[in-house]
Amino acid sequence: MCAERRWIRALGSVLIFFLAGTGPLPAQVAHTHRDAAGQMTLALTGDAIITRKLSVFDEPEFLSLRDLIHSADAAFVNLEILFHNWEPDVIPAASSGGTYMQADPAIAEELVWMGFDMVSMANNHTGDYGFGGLWHTTRAVDAVGLMHAGTGENLAEARAPGYLETGRGRVALISAASTFPAGSQAGHQRKDVRGRPGLSPIRYDRVTQVTQGQMDALRSYREGMGASRGQGDRLRLFGETFQVGGEYLTLTTPHEDDLAEIVASVEEARRQANVVIFSSHSHERGRTNNYPADFIVTLAHAVIDAGADIFLAHGPHVLRGIEIYKGKPIFYSLGDFLFQNETVPRQPADNYENFGLDHDAVAPDFFDARQRTGGFPSRPQVWESFVPMVRFEGGELSAVELHPITLGHGLDRPQRGRPLLATGDLARKIIDEAREYSEPWGTEIAFENGIGVVRIR
Repeated sequence: MCAERRWIRALGSVLIFFLAGTGPLPAQVAHTHRDAAGQMTLALTGDAIITRKLSVFDEPEFLSLRDLIHSADAAFVNLEILFHNWEPDVIPAASSGGTYMQADPAIAEELVWMGFDMVSMANNHTGDYGFGGLWHTTRAVDAVGLMHAGTGENLAEARAPGYLETGRGRVALISAASTFPAGSQAGHQRKDVRGRPGLSPIRYDRVTQVTQGQMDALRSYREGMGASRGQGDRLRLFGETFQVGGEYLTLTTPHEDDLAEIVASVEEARRQANVVIFSSHSHERGRTNNYPADFIVTLAHAVIDAGADIFLAHGPHVLRGIEIYKGKPIFYSLGDFLFQNETVPRQPADNYENFGLDHDAVAPDFFDARQRTGGFPSRPQVWESFVPMVRFEGGELSAVELHPITLGHGLDRPQRGRPLLATGDLARKIIDEAREYSEPWGTEIAFENGIGVVRIR
């Protein structure tokens, strides 16, 4: 009997050997890999300026938001804070994105507690404290297991996709910024000189279109300064390019080399991941701050054409519209998710001097002085946003839900900046504004059961 069993096993092995070369396994076998089914839900959020713990709070609207994020297969946030403890190599840059950012590296764990597993790191605060600040931030993010993209030891690293493994498939993230102080962008490595650490830039070219009468006035001004009047339909003055057109407006286009390198990164990620996300930190505005500059629209379409499944932007601290382009969602700004920029404990001398404050001033004096000029605390839109839940079925976009959140406009400084799910009239207001800002792209958004529902065509 034992000899018979050994013979049967041997025959079975031979059959398996020959059948293995006849083609792919039957479909029902391949589908035992759940991550091959093309089903995935992603939670997306905007800017996170986090300086304090989250895990101590227990309001139902806060814990429900946390549950929502945890329910996703992957969750994204833009990391607009630097994690460091004033180490010797943490030196303030000559210019920053506004507030020089700092939080204790232990705070990175709070983002994981909230449910996030991937962050973009390219934004206007990346270089606030030079390479030292960036290095310590990267170390803190790595220590808690957050996948990240958008910065690196050189430009190739900053451009490269980051990859996140999930039980539903592999997610790639590519991150860049169009808004940043000079010196923050990474540089290419050469065979004889190392590259510059920093962020992945997406620069843009700007031309201001003016009427013929305005152009004549500019030429006269240039001539009065002792320069030639210039010829043709274009004129360079004040560091800006002007051209004759029918009306006054600003035209922007992406920098060709930056766009080509970004497209190449997206194409690389498309071959290596199930879902590709492109993130852009872009303050630049269109006709108002709730609409993007032209080059951002061009960038969004280009990365979708190259294979990205989602384009999302952040930076202006307000919501912008949504476009469904070739069956893929584009979020032109997701606003704020965490906005605790007024509890950063210290600022360099430059920021105090900008407001005429002396050397005895402390951080609250700086924030008080800035608030007296208006700014973010006085603007309700800064403290209202939504969290999109984006679902794919069979690899195709199947649903986009917008869950309204409030960050506590009107509350005192120690309270405002932490998100809770918005309800009632405020929730409807947020979704109504999202619908208004999405009209230029023909996107339909319904308010149903307290959330926004994007109609997928």
